[in-house]
Amino acid sequence: MASMHWDLTQWATRPFIFDEVCAGEDGLAQGIREQAAAAGVPDEHHHHLSDILSTIDNLAGVPDTVRNDMRAIYTVLAEAEAHVHGSEVDHTHFHEVGEGSHIQSVLEICLAIRSIGPDRITSTAVQVGSGQIQCAHGLTDVPAPATAAILARGIPIFEPRLDGERCTPTSAALIFHFVDEFVN
Repeated sequence: MASMHWDLTQWATRPFIFDEVCAGEDGLAQGIREQAAAAGVPDEHHHHLSDILSTIDNLAGVPDTVRNDMRAIYTVLAEAEAHVHGSEVDHTHFHEVGEGSHIQSVLEICLAIRSIGPDRITSTAVQVGSGQIQCAHGLTDVPAPATAAILARGIPIFEPRLDGERCTPTSAALIFHFVDEFVN
């Protein structure tokens, strides 16, 4: 496959990105979910980057390209959290993004992309949403601070912004890592 295009003008969440990646690929989503389940992501909370990297290293049957993608994505997340909290990357404390289910969904997206093997990925500008959300640090504006820090690295925001959180820190890191170019 030469290229893949994501339309993120309405949603840019992990489940939506997974659906975008698997669109038109009969049976891919189910096969990827089964492969990811067999990899053995622990259903626990991983608080630090080193915990997540260790989990990634211990996944069963996962190609090195996928492990490298996951490491890069979680490093982007750690850098954003460190920036927001004024700490060192190695001392960042993950909240929601460190949950086993989040790691599992990142694994699924990375497996799906590597399974299809596009030469390049393009995307529309990203719908981040608007309003406020409740997170581990209390009520915060959308996009959340870590999401905003990743978006500031060159991800264009789609206007008008719709209600609710439509791009999370994890999905912003996935977009930052995989998208080669933003187009209309």
